[in-house]
Order: sequence, then C-alpha cells, then structure tokens
Amino acid sequence: MSSAYYVGKRLSFKGRLCTVRYIGQVDGTKSDKEYLGVEWDDLKGKHDGIHQGKRYFTCSSPSPTAASFILSSSRTADPEQSFVDAVREKYGTPATTDDSDEIIISGKTVEEVGFDKIRAQQARLHELKIVLVDGQRVSIAERSTLEIRTVCPKIEELDLSRNLFDSLAEVAKICTELESLKSLRLNGNRFSDIFKDSRLVDDKPHASAFSKVTDLSMDEMLLDWASVIGVVAQFQQLKTLEVSMNGFKRLDQSLQVEALTSLTLEYNAFQTLADVFVLRNLQSLEVLRLKGNEISKTDNEPYELSNLPSFGKQLCYVDISYNAVTEWKFVNDLDHIFPGMTALRLANNPIYKTSKDVGSFTSMDDSYMLTLARIRKLETLNFSKITAADRTNSEMFYLSRITKEISETPESKEADVITRHPRYAELCEKHGAPTIVRKEAGSDTPNYMEGRLIKFTFYLPQDSLEGQTKEIKMERRIPKSFDVYRVKGLVGKMFGVRPLSIRLIWETGEWDSVAGYEEWESEDEGEDIDEETAAVREMGKWVKREVEIEDCTRPVGNLVDGLEATLRLEMR
Repeated sequence: MSSAYYVGKRLSFKGRLCTVRYIGQVDGTKSDKEYLGVEWDDLKGKHDGIHQGKRYFTCSSPSPTAASFILSSSRTADPEQSFVDAVREKYGTPATTDDSDEIIISGKTVEEVGFDKIRAQQARLHELKIVLVDGQRVSIAERSTLEIRTVCPKIEELDLSRNLFDSLAEVAKICTELESLKSLRLNGNRFSDIFKDSRLVDDKPHASAFSKVTDLSMDEMLLDWASVIGVVAQFQQLKTLEVSMNGFKRLDQSLQVEALTSLTLEYNAFQTLADVFVLRNLQSLEVLRLKGNEISKTDNEPYELSNLPSFGKQLCYVDISYNAVTEWKFVNDLDHIFPGMTALRLANNPIYKTSKDVGSFTSMDDSYMLTLARIRKLETLNFSKITAADRTNSEMFYLSRITKEISETPESKEADVITRHPRYAELCEKHGAPTIVRKEAGSDTPNYMEGRLIKFTFYLPQDSLEGQTKEIKMERRIPKSFDVYRVKGLVGKMFGVRPLSIRLIWETGEWDSVAGYEEWESEDEGEDIDEETAAVREMGKWVKREVEIEDCTRPVGNLVDGLEATLRLEMR
C-alpha cells in the first residue's frame, strides 16, 4: 500500500475534490496495480462503490454515481498547502525586482528584495479580519509552530469551505490561534474523525479552540445528525447554525447548545414537521429555516393536534417555502405548532398553485389571504408586511369562503365543516356571524341559474398598465351570490393583475345634477349670455353616477342593479 494515501484522505485532481474510500486491487482489471476507490464531491463518477457486482466500498452520499476507481500510479493529485500558505497566496503581494537593490558582498553581486514592501505585506496580513480561503486545497494548519499567530492572528470571519481537511482536529488547530474568531464556514468538507470520536459530546476536546465562535456553517458535508451534535458541542457560544444539504430525514436528539437563536436546515429530506420536533427543546431558538425539504404534513396520520408538542413562544420566524404542502389543514396546524410565530414564508408550495378545497377560482392572492387569515398572530407573510387592512380583508374573505362551504353542505354536516376551520367561531365574534343561505331545491335548473347570473362588462382604460396602448374590455357572467373578494379573484385572473391591487367602479349609466346649478340659473335669469357659455354651463349641470364596489363579503348581486353591469377597473 502506498504511504501517500490512506482511507479517508482528501485529494484534488484538476480541481475536483474527492475522498479516498478504498485502496487496493480491483478484480477484472488488466493491471494488478494499486487502485484508489474515491468518492467525488461533485457526484460525477461512474458507480457507488460496486464494480462488476462486487462492493469494494460504501459512499457517504446516496448518489449512484458518486464513485470511481483511479489507478494511483497514473494520476497526480493537485498540490496541497497549509492554511498560512493559502492566506499568503491569496492576500499577500509578492515582491518584485522593481523594489530591489544590488549589493556587493565579498566581491559578489546579490539582489536585496525591498524590505519595505515585505514589511507592508506582513503588516497587511497581520491586520486581516475577514479571510476567505475556500477551495484552496488546504489540508493542514501551519508548517511551523505559532505561524498563524505570527502571520494573521486577528481574523474574525473565516471561510474554510471545500478544502482537503480530513479531520475537525486540524481545523481546531487553526482556530486555537485565532482568539478573535466569531464566524466559521466549513461547507463541503469531509471529516472522518467525527464519526469515530465518541468523546465529542461528553469531553468536548475542541471547545477551547472555538470558545468565541457564534456563527457556524456546515452545509453539504454529508454528516449524520449524531455527528452534528458532536461538532456543535464544541461551540458553546453558538448563536447561528447552518446545516443544509446533508440528507437528514428525521432528528432524534436535540442540540446541546443553550444560546442558539437561528437554525437553518434547508434542502434536506424531512417529510413532516414531526421530523424536527426535538428542536423544541432549544429554548433560545427564534428563527427556523426548513426551505426546500419534502414537508407535506404536520405528522403521519392519524394524529390528534392537541397531543402534538409546540415550539417555544420565542420562535417567531419559520420558513417552509419550496416544500410539498397541498392541504390547508397543515396551515391550520401551524398556530398550534408555532404559537409565537409572527413571520412565515410559505411561498412556492403546491397549495399556492392548486387548492381544490377553497374553490375553483383560487389565485395567488386568494392563497395569501387564506394563509394570513388562518394564523392569528402573523405580522409578515412571504416577506410582505401585514397591515391592519390586510388582516381585516383577509379574515372577511376567509369567513365568506367558510360561509359558502356551509351553505353548500346539508345542515346535518355543518359541524363537520366548522371543525375544519378552527378560527370560525373567533372570526364570527370579531366580524359578525354571517347569514347562511342554503341552496333551494331545483336551484340547478337552467332557468333558475339564468336568473342568478349577472352579465358583467369589465374594462381597463388605456395606459392603466405599463405598455398598455389600448383599452382592454372583457365580459363574464358571474353568479349574484359571489362575494366581492371572489369577483376580484376572477377579474385578477382575467386581466393578469393582483386582485387586491384593483378598484371596481360600477358605472350605473345614470346622471346626477350638480349641486349649485339651480341657484346659478335663478341668478342668470334676464342676463344676456353667449351660446358658448350657455353650452358649457349646460354640460356642467350633470355628472355620471359611479359607485365603487368596496371590498367586503357581501354578494355582488346586492351591490349592483339588474342583470347587466359595466365595471371600470382602476389600479391602486
């Protein structure tokens, strides 16, 4: 076996990082020479450690193409370097001959590099506070004792991502020399020692090296959750932790760090909120990011919501965007699971695209309002600040939807509908109980339906939208029973605008006299007036009557007269 390689060693070939998983011969090859079985960080290999039906090694990644075999004698790895070498290479400025002088010693001419420039370079490195040496093939801390403390001791933010470290211990050697270090990024590294060291949690052998670090990032390191717990135990002052893209499916233990306020677990493989319930023991946690997982429900059915645990009230921001939520029951449950939540991100879930249980005309704005109305303490939704008017409109819109659902349900099933809407009683008390009008027998006959439809003509005046050069006019027959919010949802889809961004102005077709003209006429009696002045005054006596259809849950049939109406759209 070659002394240059060992299982777990990190290598780089033409910039591609990998980890050695096997060293030895491979059956079926023409050569009896030594092969390296490697797992590529970019997962662009040929297999997963199995060659011709025989497993030689197991990869940390579940990818079927993470591994390859390399003939060790035919490939030369990229040169490794120390942390200090990488800092000097990236932030140092090499001296040039422009700063040199010729000196004669014992009759020989030698060149003296400009000492002023060297001193300036050393001073610059000595004052560095933010250092990014990600992807610099760093494998060791330093080549001589106290080299880090001499060259760059004042670093506060350090990025060591995607390097060639194979142990946390080597990183600890670097951080031990950095007494001001507060932020550390280790993304994309592969540590072998943390899987073997059972003393990490109890003995905390590296705690002194990370005693002042408050921010830690360990994305895409192929860690299991037990290893994360072991590593985090070394960071007792940790406030912010990122451990995304590690393939976690369910957390079975909580982290042992009291000061943690923000935790990011994005792009893992959680399927329910119950998979992260152990995190409720983090008493200081204020921010939880679960973006990009596979979460679709609160827990596996059947479950009783009242029996499920809740997170602490200090947790105020939750990100569940880009998941697989399809049911409003999940949104209803959030009030119980996160009782202190005031900010939520739920965008880019299927529920915002198709929602069968809220009507066939659901739009993005409808989903936004229905989400807002179901969670009583929300102050921010999808990065939008919620105003008092937003909440009132959304809750009344939600109440109108519940009313519609009840009206279409037999009275014997009304309790079942109300059970599906936990805030119904609260909203009735806040905004007034709605009047339930159930469908009458025979209401689905053609003649009856014809009498319940209003033919609306909607038009958007020229230049209302950017680039709009002509008036846009559309017609639609809409049931009288549709409330204003539902009508706006339809109009928003028809014209491609946000429903809550438009005003609906009903042009009644009637004329009203302008107050004051009666007095002017009496004053003008007997006065000689030219024809032009008389015509202008005659036109000014009358004005078209227009009525704005205000946002409310009232049926639109109660707000306009007749079976035909013209509504002008105005952008807010």
